[in-house]
Amino acid sequence: MQMKHKYIVSLILGGALFAGCTATIPNQYAEEESYPVIHPAYEDGITIPYNIAPLNVAYEMEGQEFITELKAGERILVMRGKQTDWKIKQWQELLSSAKGSSVELITYAKTDKGWVKYCPIAWQVAEEPIDPYISYRIIAPSYVTYEDLSIRQRELASFDEQMIYNNMLISTDKDGQCINCHSYKNYKTDNMQFHARQYKGGTLLVTNDGVKKINLKTDSTISAGVYPAWHPTHDFIAYSINETGQSFHTKNNNKIEVQDLRSDLVLYDIKRNEVRFIEHDTLEWEVFPTWSPDGKTLYYCSAHMEIQNHAQREGEIIDRYKDFKYNIYRKVFDPETMTFGPSELVLDARSMNKSATFPRVSPDGRYLLFGLGEYGCFHIWHKDADLHMIDLQTMQFHDISKVNSPDVESYHAWSSNGRWMLYTSRRDDGGYTHLYMAYFDEQGRAHKPFLLPQRSPYFYDDYYKSYNVPEFMIEPVTITPQEFARYLDADAQAVTFCCQADEK
Repeated sequence: MQMKHKYIVSLILGGALFAGCTATIPNQYAEEESYPVIHPAYEDGITIPYNIAPLNVAYEMEGQEFITELKAGERILVMRGKQTDWKIKQWQELLSSAKGSSVELITYAKTDKGWVKYCPIAWQVAEEPIDPYISYRIIAPSYVTYEDLSIRQRELASFDEQMIYNNMLISTDKDGQCINCHSYKNYKTDNMQFHARQYKGGTLLVTNDGVKKINLKTDSTISAGVYPAWHPTHDFIAYSINETGQSFHTKNNNKIEVQDLRSDLVLYDIKRNEVRFIEHDTLEWEVFPTWSPDGKTLYYCSAHMEIQNHAQREGEIIDRYKDFKYNIYRKVFDPETMTFGPSELVLDARSMNKSATFPRVSPDGRYLLFGLGEYGCFHIWHKDADLHMIDLQTMQFHDISKVNSPDVESYHAWSSNGRWMLYTSRRDDGGYTHLYMAYFDEQGRAHKPFLLPQRSPYFYDDYYKSYNVPEFMIEPVTITPQEFARYLDADAQAVTFCCQADEK
């Protein structure tokens, strides 16, 4: 097929930015009716932010040579090679020019029969940016070792990844340390926390007053704080406290079961260094607190369970693992008096023969994002687990089926502007959790998700670690890992148990 060569030449000279000095679009080619086979599979129709790092791809179809044209209006980038490696500045200039529109990935491949041109892959570019940073924990998919855990942060406009903390700074051959549950107040890092378990255990707390290590376990509570939720306007953190165990399946497709033997909800007053109960019911398994954006409502999950044989309590809980069905509740909160109202049922997942986890309210207060599986509260190994959403104005399910896959979707977070969702998924290989992002537009529509980009298209193929607990941030953590290690190496400050949260 003959193309209008003169038009192409003038367009390149007038508007193109060359990524490779020898890359030129072929003069003659045949047109394919299919898309190129690319890796990762950044599909036609996905929506991406204009401030994201380059979506580099590798071609996995027949071809002796490859030319890639990236086009947005009259702006063009051209590159030669089986893999793309776009220059970040040129990529971002092109994407910024395409806000509210699209960019096209146009592929030419040279075969024994000559050049062929594949159907363009169009990526929509949202007008709203994504938060500049995310953080996550990197962990091997093992169940018995604490070695080499780390919390890291990534600048989304580039491929720059930095260490926040690595447990090997404290761990020894004899004494291992688990680190988890990094969390931030209002997406900023001047108020943040993470836990260290086992060796040198404690909660590392960063506030405007500095850094300290605290022990949230008291004589009146079953454990230290576990899952945190920073209050958005006051100096409080809601925690679930949990006695947690794990068991393993020999035949079940879900490899591991993590269960709570007991759990409650507590409120930690940072200024007073006091902890008090929010929920303390022996027939309820409360977990995963989260605040509404105005801080006047606390959402959480809870499963009702009556133990039949207290002499064999732990064994009964393990045997009845499928009976634990978590609903979503909420309680009105007055931050001035530190009082909570009665629990109100938000989602009766049990009546659906389902179990709900990790409720997260959108920054505008309109939507509730959560996980839904067949049973239990730890869905990271449950292949039936998906993300779901409720419209809090209508209390009806809101369709976000585009973000899900046949494998696990689990821990999730909202961006600060409410336009992006970040979550983990095992869709790529079933064994490792990778990070996906999806656009959520002003009309409440969830768009096709895309994989967190890496410089090499084959990065995940050779990276034998999982990502979990992803969180958005509007600024990076500036405290060094060595500073954190110095505080963790010190003794923890004890907190004081006060009273029920609804007592004055």
